Amino acid sequence: MTPTAESLPTRSLGRTGIAVSEIGFGAAPLGDLYGRLDEAAAVGAAVAALSAGVTLLDTSPLYGHGLAEARCGAALRQAGRDGVVLCTKVGRWMDPRQGRGDGSGYAGGFPHRAVIDYSHDGTLRSVEQSLLRLGTDRIDVLLIHDVDVWTHGADRIEARFAEAMDGAYRALDRLRADGTVKAIGVGVNEAEMCVRFAKAGDFDAMLLAGRYSLLEQPALDEFLPLAQAKGIGVMLGGVFNSGILASGAIPGAKYNYAPAPAHILERVGRIEAVCRAHGVPLATAALRFALGHPAVSSVVLGAVTAGEVSRNLAAMAATVPGALWSDLKGEGLLAADVPVPA
Repeated sequence: MTPTAESLPTRSLGRTGIAVSEIGFGAAPLGDLYGRLDEAAAVGAAVAALSAGVTLLDTSPLYGHGLAEARCGAALRQAGRDGVVLCTKVGRWMDPRQGRGDGSGYAGGFPHRAVIDYSHDGTLRSVEQSLLRLGTDRIDVLLIHDVDVWTHGADRIEARFAEAMDGAYRALDRLRADGTVKAIGVGVNEAEMCVRFAKAGDFDAMLLAGRYSLLEQPALDEFLPLAQAKGIGVMLGGVFNSGILASGAIPGAKYNYAPAPAHILERVGRIEAVCRAHGVPLATAALRFALGHPAVSSVVLGAVTAGEVSRNLAAMAATVPGALWSDLKGEGLLAADVPVPA
């Protein structure tokens, strides 16, 4: 049975008291990430998720240079805004007077230039633009986006971190204090940056992409225990490591947005063999594993069709035997102390 609006499990987003569905809808693909999407199908994917009981809708100005936010806004007008935990990000605002440039990697999207800006005023400008594109008067969770080495490089990360704490953080803290947003946090690609932000400010939630998955768990040592101790709600993105934990170890499988190297293919192949022995699809195991840590509130999954949404929800309803996790640990594919689903 596929979960419905009545049965889809929820968890509290850290200490905020905000309840979010264990699966969130990630709108990055709706920005024409890999190819230009049919408008009705793209909006329909978000509507299908919200109609099925997904309550967390995650987007960003970066995704399609505003297009994903606009499509999320269209979905909210169809499915309804009430009951949806709307999450978007700051750190970039769009300049409609400039061409898109080549910096984002999106195949399509709006013809607007993404301007990186973690200043106080730049953050408020980003929020105002997001509210207009989303067609709403409120945002529930607001995250500082991409303050990490992956995005800016090792030579610029210190300046970006300082700018974000002095500018964006002050702006978000003010918006939280006056009730404009309910929760503030960061959305990054590195567990180490989550730790730095968690120690530097008072954050409610963090979205970490790719660094806690069935394949690798660098967030386990410091960030996730710190999040638990501070009551920070953790949302996980990239739990398929850019695709390989969904596709399996096939030729051309993607890992970190590039063709997977041989040692990654070998490890995923071993994981997949254990899953196959228990009759569990690799993608189902990857999704369910990510929810096994008690600090995790939700796993954010992208989809571009209603059918993909249905497959994600079906994975939540599938039975995964405890012996699968035991066998992965026995094979040395998971450390003995890694939390697994009950």
